[in-house]
Amino acid sequence: MDGDFWLIQKMRMGDDQAVESFVRKYYPQILKYCRRHMDDDGYAEDMAQETFVRFFQTLKQYRHYGKAVNYLYVIAANLCRDYYRKMKEIPVKELPDKADLYKPDMDQQIGVRLALERLPEEMKEVAVLYFLQERKQKDIARILGIGVPLVKYRVRKAREMLSAYLGKE
Repeated sequence: MDGDFWLIQKMRMGDDQAVESFVRKYYPQILKYCRRHMDDDGYAEDMAQETFVRFFQTLKQYRHYGKAVNYLYVIAANLCRDYYRKMKEIPVKELPDKADLYKPDMDQQIGVRLALERLPEEMKEVAVLYFLQERKQKDIARILGIGVPLVKYRVRKAREMLSAYLGKE
């Protein structure tokens, strides 16, 4: 069994330290994911926090099939989608976190963000998870509820489209 399995068992028994450890382990990844989908850092923090609230609300029903972080990504993605469904637009924010060591110049940041905005919605979601969040294709398939072959196709098409948009062909 992996470490998450035992951590989840402890959380189910009411171990507050296990809850804190779980949140510390995954909160930065989920916050980074939410920041890439929200125009406002405050909303991104709200979405990340709500992700964990929803996870803990359903903890008793949660079935551990692999990586708990994948389930957190599913919750976060649904929350972001629901938020923007109300707004009728799903922007993706491509700016590195303050903690990132590599910071491309502002023109490059703007170019990448504009290129991502031009992608069709289904390509954009896969591109963010694959290129920016560095998730594995099988994890992306689970997160989005689609097949791995479709993820591979969307990654390839997104790469082609981004290269064309950024003038790197």
